[in-house]
This record gives sequence, structure tokens and C-alpha cells, in this order.
Amino acid sequence: MIPKYTIEYTTPFRRAAAAHHYSTDDPVACEEFVEDLLERGYGIQAIKHEGIDLPRQDFDKLIKTAAGMTAARRICVSLKIKPDEERFRFGFAA
Repeated sequence: MIPKYTIEYTTPFRRAAAAHHYSTDDPVACEEFVEDLLERGYGIQAIKHEGIDLPRQDFDKLIKTAAGMTAARRICVSLKIKPDEERFRFGFAA
């Protein structure tokens, strides 16, 4: 059975980038994993849904959502505020 979401990514090393993939059936877990990749600066090569590359619009939306989650978390930590206050003041999705 093909997993719903597969993310192909690379991890940077001194001499070469190592290719990896992550698979899940949970869309929230997929967003959280993309958030982790963005946080660490890993290269995102492709995001597939049921074996087919996501359309550009859906790919961009997923990246934007994950980036918003990263920004919200960083703001909460840096300002020592709760997600509700962050959402009210800055409008990122927590």
C-alpha cells in the first residue's frame, strides 16, 4: 500500500548530501515533519501524495503552513508568551 504522504529530503554533510524519505498517512504529521525540515535547513526535494508529486499550489501551501508554525513557535519561545497571545498579536498559526 502506498503511503498518503512521502517527503523526499536531503541532509547536508561536509562532503555530500544524503538523500532520505519520510512517509506517513497523517496530514498533520506531514506538516510537522516539513516544519522540522525547515527548522533545520534540510533540502526538500519533493512532497508526494499517494505516489504523485503535489501540485505546485498545494506544495507551496504546505510549505507556507509549516513556515507559519515555525514562526509561531519561535515567537512564543522568544517572547515567553502563549500560543493564543501569539495568534492574537502576530497572526501565525500555532
